[in-house]
Amino acid sequence: MSVAHHVEACIIGAGVIGLATARALAMAGKEVLILERDPTIGSGISSRNSEVIHAGIYYPPGSRKAKHCVAGRNMLYEYCAQRHIPHDVKGKLIVATSDAQLKYDVPQILRQARENGVDDLIQLSDEDVHLNFESEVTCRGAIFSPSTGVLDSHSFMLSLLADAEEYGATLALNSKVVGASVSDSEFNVDGKGRIIIEAEGMQLCCDIVVNCAGLHSAHISSLLLGSMTTSQDISGSGRNTGKGDKMQRHFYAKGNYYRLEGQKSPFQHLVYPMPEKGGLGVHATIDLGGNTRFGPDVEWKGLDISDPDTIDLGVDPKRADLFYDEVRKYWPGLRDGALQPDYAGIRPKIGHPLQPDGQSIKADFVFDGSNVHGVKGLVNMLGIESPGLTASMSIADTVVKLLSKDGVL
Repeated sequence: MSVAHHVEACIIGAGVIGLATARALAMAGKEVLILERDPTIGSGISSRNSEVIHAGIYYPPGSRKAKHCVAGRNMLYEYCAQRHIPHDVKGKLIVATSDAQLKYDVPQILRQARENGVDDLIQLSDEDVHLNFESEVTCRGAIFSPSTGVLDSHSFMLSLLADAEEYGATLALNSKVVGASVSDSEFNVDGKGRIIIEAEGMQLCCDIVVNCAGLHSAHISSLLLGSMTTSQDISGSGRNTGKGDKMQRHFYAKGNYYRLEGQKSPFQHLVYPMPEKGGLGVHATIDLGGNTRFGPDVEWKGLDISDPDTIDLGVDPKRADLFYDEVRKYWPGLRDGALQPDYAGIRPKIGHPLQPDGQSIKADFVFDGSNVHGVKGLVNMLGIESPGLTASMSIADTVVKLLSKDGVL
């Protein structure tokens, strides 16, 4: 291991959350180093999603997902317009395919959206949908969201990185974090840096660490918090906080996507079914190139999986049979053989429906700051799945606020 170096702020992970956070901290005047284990930015969760700009409809009122999705959506549209990042406000239909969904689910979604500050939804009849929106969609009624869109997520991430670098941030690719700890001593390098990060031969003593490692953030968190005991004074306050062992773990849900081949897209808008447990159902999205994809589904991985790198990202062609059944509920015109395997992504979840203790799936993001674990300057970000892309700039601003409360900014 080389001689330790002091770094003011270390961001672990160069996905969309890490890049947005690096940008925000660099613009706040901090020296920022971004550590990315892969040879390119945004190659994890950020590269395996629908690239949808969500309106903020589904999430429990008062939740972090609801708050940051609505705020982040507005920030994202403004940023894309200013920086000429390719995007399209296509709008989205959420369709009810049964009388029960029309009677119970539609009013519930409308109420929840209003509580979240989404006040532009329009309720449609089946005739409205057929005549004015999507002639090939079959439903009992629908909700139209005019503020849902799509974007080029890679262009967005490149722009975030360019902003961060303009303010002095440095990106280190191929820099996997192999060790992390909170030092027992008050100072480490030149009287600074209490959080220790080891990455590919480097030892860094950091004032600030923001763990944006995506699928691996729970592991990084365990390295950091596992280095402490509840008897340590981890807050710097001269007292025992009793929070040193409060750690979360991830469970993993695979989402498969299939592309429509051999025909032009039948849709002008995004088309979603009613949401299901663990996801938003098998929906149709149209990218900026006009390609139509269906997905993701929810394929829970085993309770015993601790390393997401062991999860196979291949898409089983046979699994398409389930997709035909789901898609034909709202698009009966889907032809046999039209769906081809495209790609898959993994979503980090806090909670699993099959956990022995019956823990329910948490619908929210987790930002563990010093109020949870007691380490000033450390923010662990877990369970950051959809709508993380939409919410990214709002999440980054919140991280800056959390660190400001710690007195490290």
